[in-house]
Amino acid sequence: MTTHSAELIVDSSKIISNISHLKSLISSESKFMFIVKSNAYGHSLKEIIKNLESYVDAFGVVRMEEAILVRKATSKPILLMQGIYTESEIKTAKENNIQVVIHKISQFELIGKNDSELGLWIKINTGMNRLGLSQEELKLVYKKGIIGSDSVLMTHMACGDDPDDPMNKMQINNFEKAFDLVERKTKRSICNSACLINFPELSFDWVRSGIAAYGGEFKNLNLKTAMTFRAPIISIRNIRKGERVGYGGRKKASEDMRIAIVYAGYADGIPQTTTDGTKVLVNDKQAKIFGRVSMDLVSIDITNIPQVSENDLVSFWSEELPINEFSNNNGLISYELMTRISSRVKVKVI
Repeated sequence: MTTHSAELIVDSSKIISNISHLKSLISSESKFMFIVKSNAYGHSLKEIIKNLESYVDAFGVVRMEEAILVRKATSKPILLMQGIYTESEIKTAKENNIQVVIHKISQFELIGKNDSELGLWIKINTGMNRLGLSQEELKLVYKKGIIGSDSVLMTHMACGDDPDDPMNKMQINNFEKAFDLVERKTKRSICNSACLINFPELSFDWVRSGIAAYGGEFKNLNLKTAMTFRAPIISIRNIRKGERVGYGGRKKASEDMRIAIVYAGYADGIPQTTTDGTKVLVNDKQAKIFGRVSMDLVSIDITNIPQVSENDLVSFWSEELPINEFSNNNGLISYELMTRISSRVKVKVI
């Protein structure tokens, strides 16, 4: 018997296992920053920090509110990856010993030349064209004496998940040019998850890993999905050949069928665009979604699984049914599924 709601189970031991595997790929001299932005990719920020603190060297976030929450839970270094935009944020960063990414000239101007209290990561645009200083801007800033040996020069790889993409070589070359501009005095960080997996020789002083540590993407590494998303069956019914199911009657029974109604929908985080036939697990058996996902309910075909009963739990993704399978079958990426879980879903971190 179970309560009638969707639930998310986060297994910290699987994240620890993934991090251990990722560390084995890189230089022993490299430090490992665990990216916990967006509520630890939907895995519950506070609990994840508490359980993972001793396995990583630092934590990365994008919002100041997240940084403050992390600081309350750990004394480890914290990086604010989108940087600061106001004097108030500078004050907060100093008070909480939060390091910041600087990606545009105005942020340097805000900090001021003589401010040595902030740990600075200098982001360079090497070709992704989102955030980062140009080579000329970097040269200008370096001449002003703002960047020191404790600063970290960083960039972000756009195509690290495809080692054959020529953009990788271009970005690596541009990063080396930037490192030369600062007279090779700073520390370096270029690798996100994809980069550290496909270009471990670029691990340098710091790697920054998020999605791989949670077990998303990179199925060739056999990383473990740390998140199990499941919900109970609240009704079972038999339908006859030709009857239709759900909004729009999108699915018509091609034979007499037995279907189960699962108490979860797009308001919980299951995409409304989920395709018919997407696999789920019930009692260790594969079933398939049958019909349109509605706000609170999903129908699944259990015709060939007679031992299913009301209150049995249906897993949409888990270690046994990796989140990549669900995302790939629906034209999504695992990041989207992890971060779209709604606040009404009960979360348990073990």
